Amino acid sequence: MKKTAPESTYVQSLPLPKFALWDKFKPDRKPIAVEFEITARCNNNCRHCYINQPASDRKAKQNELTLAEIGRIADQAADIGFLWWLITGGEPLLRKDFFDIYLLLRKKGFLISLFTNATLISDEHIKFFKKYPPRNIEVSVYGASEKTYEAVTQVKGSFRFFNKGLERLLENGFHVQLKAMALRSNFAEFPEIVRFCRKRSANHFRIDPFLHLRYDRDDQRNRWIKEERLTTPEIIEIEQLDPDRLMGLRQLCEVGSAKQIKTTGRMPIIGCGAGNNEFSLSYDGRLKLCLTLCHPDYEFDLHSGSLREAWFRFIPRVLNRKTRNKDLLESCGVCLLRNLCQWCPASAMLETGELDRRIDSFCATAHARAEWLKTRTD
Repeated sequence: MKKTAPESTYVQSLPLPKFALWDKFKPDRKPIAVEFEITARCNNNCRHCYINQPASDRKAKQNELTLAEIGRIADQAADIGFLWWLITGGEPLLRKDFFDIYLLLRKKGFLISLFTNATLISDEHIKFFKKYPPRNIEVSVYGASEKTYEAVTQVKGSFRFFNKGLERLLENGFHVQLKAMALRSNFAEFPEIVRFCRKRSANHFRIDPFLHLRYDRDDQRNRWIKEERLTTPEIIEIEQLDPDRLMGLRQLCEVGSAKQIKTTGRMPIIGCGAGNNEFSLSYDGRLKLCLTLCHPDYEFDLHSGSLREAWFRFIPRVLNRKTRNKDLLESCGVCLLRNLCQWCPASAMLETGELDRRIDSFCATAHARAEWLKTRTD
């Protein structure tokens, strides 16, 4: 009888992040992921949200990409070599054709992740996801009690539906990650929120204390967002509740301190990884370097041009743009704490109306983080 080699000699199981394919993408600009905001509509009315429109908003619904348009863009993405699609919103499950969109992307071979508030998760969704499992599902957490949660969402009954949807996902074994939003409305309850997350997701949760202003510049909504923002000392206090985040900040601080930064009189406006390995697709068909970068000169309308043109010609031109803003160059441009700061051109645009202006509150938080981390290492 002919002997065959044991399966273990030629088959190896590896977690996806350790797959050798990623190493091939590191040196150069390569296509990996698409962040797809399939709707701006949401069934919640969260005070801090930078995008949400009412679930029944006709204009927002009419402007959403159709299934055929999504299919055309997805075909081009597959042809270029993209691997991963993140489906987000608004609340993506609001779309009546959500299953069709998901299956369209899945059948083209893409890995799929989903961001949701979990309030609309039904038995039908569970059955569907069991048959076509997403890589992971991230659920936002706004409170550990009905009073706090609904003070944020401003929708009566939303906490009950959130709990029910989350439990459905967990009971059925899906890979769920939780994101705890740190807000004025839930600050007093945040230790309970952290315990809530740890109990349900082990170490798979993250804290987000930074709130973007509105894409649509709505004055009333921006006032709400500013009211929900925590002070710098409160952000530091919140971050101490997350050991993983603390370790990440410490490593970033060490990397930043090791760099020698010199100003050359100009610097790239886009200094992060936006546009290098991924792009964002808005619900109405605009390609952006990231979801929060809203500037007409940094967006490409995929209704009037191809993804190939955008990826290979438009984005490289955008990434090559530089600023000579002296204030930015002589502050952020040479700062050793840049890795501890949340500054980016997207935030600068939303906060100041310009892509290349520093944000004083971000600067204050970076220095406070550095001082606090110093007390942990001295």
